[in-house]
Amino acid sequence: MNKLLILALVLTSAIGFSQTKYENGMQKAFELWQAEKPWEAANLFERITQAEAEKWLPPYYVAQINLINSFGETDKTKLTAQLEKAQDFINQAKTNSKENPEILILEAQWYTAWIAFDGQQYGMKYSGKVQQLYQKALQLAPNNPRVILSKAEWDIGSATYFKQSVEPYCKDIQRAIELFVTFKPEGDFYPIYGEEHAKKIFETNCKQE
Repeated sequence: MNKLLILALVLTSAIGFSQTKYENGMQKAFELWQAEKPWEAANLFERITQAEAEKWLPPYYVAQINLINSFGETDKTKLTAQLEKAQDFINQAKTNSKENPEILILEAQWYTAWIAFDGQQYGMKYSGKVQQLYQKALQLAPNNPRVILSKAEWDIGSATYFKQSVEPYCKDIQRAIELFVTFKPEGDFYPIYGEEHAKKIFETNCKQE
């Protein structure tokens, strides 16, 4: 009986240490990112992914950093490497968290990065896929402000490209801004970004003169 009790205490301590190590690692990675060291942050998120193979957030952030730095990249070799890495980590995140609207946003942004790089080559090829992913994310999380914002931003970009009015999507941006005020993440280190970006999008595209 004493041996079982000791074993239980050891296991409990080990689990607690593992969680603390994970939390410390994630906090450090965010600090690096905030200090404008995104690739160092990505490397740390990648190491955490290897140590915590069942969690979806570390690979999510590896993919996100690679995606963010793909927009505006003009070197196709570098772009391809970053997007291939992003795809690998998106797939790992999906394995650990199926039907996750936050990951669906990343998938849509992956296709959007290719479209932004070469609209003529990838626009027709990937536009429908982007729309489908945002529609699915919206069905799963109709009150997630990041889902609403990301879909509306895509819609505004498409409307602008085809010289159509963006006004129908301004109400979605406004709704996203309102939802950010009360939105509560489901757990530690869950995505919380987007409110300031939503305000900028609204200011640029929707503010009445």
